[in-house]
Amino acid sequence: MTADAAFRLACEGTALLWRGDYHNARQLLSAMKRRAARKPPRTGSTAAETFHLHRQAQSRHARILGMLVVPVDRGHIVPLRRSPDVRSACAEAFGPAEESYVVSLRELLGVIGAHEWSRKGVPVPALGERIHPRYGVFSPVRGEYVDLVARAPLPSAESAFDIGTGTGVLAAVLARRGVRRVVATDQSAAALACSRENLTRLGLLDRVELLEADLFPPGRAPLVVCNPPWVPGRPTSPVEYAVYDPGSRMLRGFLAGLAGHLEPGGEGWLILSDIAERLGLRSRAELLELVEAAGLRVLDRLDTSPVHPRSRDTADPLHAARASEVTSLWRLVAAPPP
Repeated sequence: MTADAAFRLACEGTALLWRGDYHNARQLLSAMKRRAARKPPRTGSTAAETFHLHRQAQSRHARILGMLVVPVDRGHIVPLRRSPDVRSACAEAFGPAEESYVVSLRELLGVIGAHEWSRKGVPVPALGERIHPRYGVFSPVRGEYVDLVARAPLPSAESAFDIGTGTGVLAAVLARRGVRRVVATDQSAAALACSRENLTRLGLLDRVELLEADLFPPGRAPLVVCNPPWVPGRPTSPVEYAVYDPGSRMLRGFLAGLAGHLEPGGEGWLILSDIAERLGLRSRAELLELVEAAGLRVLDRLDTSPVHPRSRDTADPLHAARASEVTSLWRLVAAPPP
C-alpha cells in the first residue's frame, strides 16, 4: 500500500492494521505525518481563534495518524519482524496484558518515549536530582515553575499541602527546603505511584504523605501549593490533563476551597502561567474576580519567563503568546472579613 492510499483511507476513518515489518510501519507513519502537515496552519483574526484552529488541526492530525494500528500479543509482545521489546514500557503504561490487543503505532511510540523519560529521568536543578515521570503523568520539563517554589519565602516549615502532586516534584522541593510534613494529593493512581517512586528514590517518603483525593486533604496547613493545568480547554490524551483544564475546574476548585484549608496566617501558592490570558481564553480580571470571590487577597506575586524551546519557535502558530508568556507564583492569603 502506498502512503497516499493509507493517508486517504485514514482520512476517511478507516483503520489500518499493520502486519508487516515494524520499521516499515514507522516509515509509513512518518509519510502520513508529512502528508498531514502539507496543509498550512490556519490563523484567526484573534489569538483565541488561532488557538482553537490550532487545536482543531492537532485533533485532526491525531485522529488520522491514530488510524495506523499494530497488533500486540498477550504479555505486551509485538508480533512484527524487527519490533522492539516493549514489554516494560507497555506494562508501565497499560498494566498487565492477559489478552491480545491492538494499539495505534503513534500511541505506542509515545509509550516507548515516555518509558525512556521514566528510565533516564528529567534533571531538576532546584533539587539537584532527577525526577522520573511515568506515561500519562506530566513531566517537569519546564523547570521555571519549580524554581519559583524553590525560592518563594516559606510562611512556615511545619507542614504543607501539595494539591495535584503529579510526579511529586513540588512535594520533594518543599521537603528539601525543610518543611517537616507534606501531604501530597492527586486523583490519579498512576500519578501517586509515580510520586511514590520519586520520593522513595530521593529519600523523602518519610516526610511526604501521599493521598488519593480530588484537590484537598482533610484539615488545614500553613502552606497550600497548587500548580493546576494552565489552559482552559478540553484534553485529548491522558498527558494533556496536566495542561488543559475544562472550564478551569481545578483552578476554580482550588481557589474556592483554599481559605477553608489554610491555618490562620497561612498562604496558598498558586503557580499559573498567563498563557491563557495571552490567548484570550481567560482575562486577568476574571482570575482576580475568582480570587476575591473565594475570600482571598494577593499578598505578593513572583514572576519568571519560560525558557523552553517552543517559546523561540517562530513557526509555531502560537509563537507570539508563547514568546511573551510569564509564569507566576501568586501568594494568596485569606482576606479579612468586611
